[in-house]
Amino acid sequence: MYQQKNQRKQRRRSRGMTLIEIMVVITILGLIAAAVGVAVIPQLEAARRDRAALDIKNIQGAMKLYYAKKGKYPDTASGLQALVEAQALEQMPKDPWNNDYVYVNEGGKPVIVSYGADGTAGGEGNDADISSADGAATANK
Repeated sequence: MYQQKNQRKQRRRSRGMTLIEIMVVITILGLIAAAVGVAVIPQLEAARRDRAALDIKNIQGAMKLYYAKKGKYPDTASGLQALVEAQALEQMPKDPWNNDYVYVNEGGKPVIVSYGADGTAGGEGNDADISSADGAATANK
């Protein structure tokens, strides 16, 4: 009799976790994932804006190299591709939102712009433009 009770206890212990225990674990994991998501997502957007500002500064450096070689900046029609052809840049960079950087040369003053998360001119927050015209200062707005 004592052996039968002992064997039943052994079988119960070896069955594993109950449905309630599994649901509690899943709930806890969900709460942890939500807390991490709330903390990480804003940082990710700020990092993208910072990367765009750094990319613009790197492109400006390539512009200076191009100017030293050619004596002028590329025209708007040639765009940033002229920097690649002159080997001032290895390849055409994309902004962190996978859009092309926009290049405009009006009156000999080159301007490089990323249109932000929405990919269109203007916007606020993460959609705001990041431009070399303001020293990429809008990257932190």
